[in-house]
Amino acid sequence: MSVGRGGVGAGGGIEGSALGENSRVANVHFHEAPAVPTAVAWPVEIGPVPVLASAFQPRRELRERVEGARAKGGTVVLTQVLSGGGGVGKTQLAAACASDAVAEGYDLVVWTAATEAQQVITQYAQAAARVGVAGGEPEADARLFLEWLATTSRRWLVVLDDVTDPAVLTSWWPASRTGSGWVLATTRLKDARMTGGGRTRIDIDVYTPGEARTFVEARLRGEGMEHLLDEQVAELASALGHLPLALSHATAYMVNEELTCTAYLALFTDHRTSLKEALPEAADTEGYGRQITTTLLLSLEAAQATDTTGFATTALRLVSLLDPSGHPHALWSAPPLLNCLSPGEATPAQAHKTLRLLHRYALLTCDTRAEPRAVRVHALTARAVREGIPEARLPELAKAAADALVDIWPDPDQLRPDLAATLRANTDALADHAADCLWDSAPHAVLGRAGESLSRAGLVAPALAHWQRTAAECERRLGHEHIQTLTVRSALATAYADAWRVPEAAGLQERVLADCRRLLGDQHPLTLGVRNNLAISYGRTGRAEEVAGLLERLVADCERQFGPEHPHTLTARNNLASAYREAGRVVEAVGLQRRVIADSERLLGAEHPDTLGARLNLINCYWQSGMVAEAGGLLTRLLADCERVLGAEHPETLNVRGHLAYYHWRAGHVEKAAGLLEALVADRERLMGADHPETLTGRGNLAVAHWEAGRREEALTLLRRAVADLDRVLGSGHSDTVGARSTLARYERELPDDH
Repeated sequence: MSVGRGGVGAGGGIEGSALGENSRVANVHFHEAPAVPTAVAWPVEIGPVPVLASAFQPRRELRERVEGARAKGGTVVLTQVLSGGGGVGKTQLAAACASDAVAEGYDLVVWTAATEAQQVITQYAQAAARVGVAGGEPEADARLFLEWLATTSRRWLVVLDDVTDPAVLTSWWPASRTGSGWVLATTRLKDARMTGGGRTRIDIDVYTPGEARTFVEARLRGEGMEHLLDEQVAELASALGHLPLALSHATAYMVNEELTCTAYLALFTDHRTSLKEALPEAADTEGYGRQITTTLLLSLEAAQATDTTGFATTALRLVSLLDPSGHPHALWSAPPLLNCLSPGEATPAQAHKTLRLLHRYALLTCDTRAEPRAVRVHALTARAVREGIPEARLPELAKAAADALVDIWPDPDQLRPDLAATLRANTDALADHAADCLWDSAPHAVLGRAGESLSRAGLVAPALAHWQRTAAECERRLGHEHIQTLTVRSALATAYADAWRVPEAAGLQERVLADCRRLLGDQHPLTLGVRNNLAISYGRTGRAEEVAGLLERLVADCERQFGPEHPHTLTARNNLASAYREAGRVVEAVGLQRRVIADSERLLGAEHPDTLGARLNLINCYWQSGMVAEAGGLLTRLLADCERVLGAEHPETLNVRGHLAYYHWRAGHVEKAAGLLEALVADRERLMGADHPETLTGRGNLAVAHWEAGRREEALTLLRRAVADLDRVLGSGHSDTVGARSTLARYERELPDDH
């Protein structure tokens, strides 16, 4: 059963890890077995929803406006945007709504930071898994979740906290066509785009004088510090502008230092505590006011006064350069961060003690229960701290943070998707705040790790955008012929290939290879890696014999350059085995693939992704040589291992679905194979797009299955569409197109003329 070379599960690419710095694994794409749905344990809460502040003020008038705006929407989707300046309590009000929704028995409450689309996608994908609709890559799962929200009758609330760019969330606003759900967003923006689509904006101002006084009194009494209250409460609240965040910092400072309202007010208004030079009014672009900045740094001074390690200021500066939504606590056990605190002296225990001190003074949150975002900071606090970092200190701090991210970045990181998403978000934040510090004679390694992580997570479009930006920066900063520019251009070419923009990938790889050979020589590791990746791209265009020759020479050069057991050599050998199979040299392919598996298990481990990929390639070899039973046995074990090691939703696990369909077809279970293929084609179209080559060849495979099952008219219709699309996307001379057209001609001859 085949449509040219692209038969069911036949792949079409040359697999294995790419060689050279910043290159990546390029595995044959196979389809995967569906995850077994599990019962959903309602209610579901995705978050975490922030804990309400001590002495939280219910702000009943505002809540009535929220409920009134929501009620006016009736069955129409109501997306409310709580808008206002920083520190006015937007997030706390949203948290109160979310907490009430939980208490009222909502089936689903989702809380997500919304400063960038990737944060929202990650939370949506997690929610999709919890409600039982996940099955693909993170972005695809996020879209599935939006579809579920739109049609479910279950009650739900989604909170998008701190929207900073409406444009990046255009396609990620949930909707409810049943009227059972609603969306609550917080933002500092007063932008017309925030009120489109039926969204109602509610402006949040500072506390009323009565609310501010009630807050101060309740906060101090709650700490057993009512003796700090005196006749200056109202004056103190007024001096702080009735700003909720400022009042929170002020009362925390008063509790920690045991200052009365009068004493604190005197300190606050003392000209010697003015921070006009450290944080000038001109830097207050969001209109927060100098009061909150002053209060913040007064709290920092109090923390410094009780800091036995002397690390508090440096720690807070490091935190301010990272994602305010949080970073892993493990970062503070990484040597680069510890050395930044105190070279050769700081310990993880001391770092944790410092974080807890800053937590106590309300300067950040350190909660290991919230991993992988255990250490968080208010965005306002982070901005205020960053503005006070001496220019001479910024490069050291930024490099330490970047080095620490690399230090804790797992390899492979696809086994821990939540952690990977968090590390990528922190890399983005660091690049935003200290971009120049991540470039010296080369882009910092953390930029490469972030790009590789995007590709491993199946986020093809963000990965391509990342490498396009990095390549442009390399050329601007380092020049067109710098080795790091060549390395990044090679990674960009791989991203084009992953996006199935094969002509662009091959063209760029050919140019990079010519530059590498001229500047570095044919045996340089980077040159070898580009040669490998170019061969893979050629393989995707059907040039099987040419690819086999290229890879034979590459294997010999890798053995000479790296040794016979180096991972690069194993990769090249694995790719060569796939090339032999594609060229019809199955006996050679089987022998070489078995050797690759044995070496990978011995050198990398039986559960390494490269080993699993090599086992999948061997299944292809067995099928091509007619060893169906052997392939079926291997497939069953591989599927179980992929689900256990990588997870049921991992892209490589999903590839096994195509092999499972092919196995059932070869075993004579044509109807079952057709059913599996039908679901697979639908998923590929949803996840990859209607014109993705794997979608197109899958559609042709499904047509063949329908034909064999006797559904011939349906098969003809599907195959004609597949041929037209293959011709348009891959070209008339591509082997998949030629094979599909040949199969179509044979089918048309076998049916009566009127068909």
